Amino acid sequence: MTILVTGATGRVGRHVVEQLSVRGAAVRALTRDPAKAHFAAGVEVVVGDLLDIDAMRSALAGVKTLFLLNAVTGDEFTQAIIALNLAREAGIDRVVYLSVFDADRAVNVPHFAVKHGAERMLEALGFSATILRPTYFIDNEVMIQGVVKDYGVYPMPIGSKGVAMADARDIAEVAAMELIRRDQAPGKLPLETINIVGPDTLTGADAAAIWSEVLGRPIAYGGDDPSGFEANMGRLMPKWMAYEMRVMAERYVSDGMVPREGDRERLVKILGRPLHSYRDFVAKVAG
Repeated sequence: MTILVTGATGRVGRHVVEQLSVRGAAVRALTRDPAKAHFAAGVEVVVGDLLDIDAMRSALAGVKTLFLLNAVTGDEFTQAIIALNLAREAGIDRVVYLSVFDADRAVNVPHFAVKHGAERMLEALGFSATILRPTYFIDNEVMIQGVVKDYGVYPMPIGSKGVAMADARDIAEVAAMELIRRDQAPGKLPLETINIVGPDTLTGADAAAIWSEVLGRPIAYGGDDPSGFEANMGRLMPKWMAYEMRVMAERYVSDGMVPREGDRERLVKILGRPLHSYRDFVAKVAG
């Protein structure tokens, strides 16, 4: 049977498709832009989005297992609930859902609260689901590398509690392994939640120090100023999204994203290798 990957050309989804392909799974990739679908031979590409009911019904036909990824949008919750309803309508109960670390606690952050709502639906309707809860993506730092290099400032207000940033490749590989495990199971497996974290819990000052070391010149931490972060982001994205980024940053400052006991060890055991590090990412993009 086929595994459907939503968000298939995005930062995580493209790696999920790749990981499933190398493991020999039958993959169907849902994307709004087929021009971005640079996948291995054998991957079926379908065009549509999560609010296109006809396209979703077609994409879900003949599918046994679903990877559900919702981008941060104003209608993210509607997308998630409709997608799960349509999956259920199609007889699909095996799901790997990309949520977020502390989804059940950071309820004032809109996209965290949305993801917790989808988690509750998965549980209440008896889906055989793995809920993946990654921390802040290392890969998001691509957006700020120019600021770091050009102005000598690390601008993300991640605070002093620490954030164990996760690499999209680690997230995707765990997702692919869980998708195959559930797809191949003879029956429904119990719901499970996996925190996906990085190998190091970094403060804002720690991140700046890594950039300083790799670039060979001083990089300053911009400080714990979510309001200033909102103002800067408001020049690049819709105001509602910039505000959401501010509220998220306030959670970083107040609580951080600190792994639970055993999170890292569990991931290393699942993957059979070390986790990708923030330092490796900086070394790759610093040139």
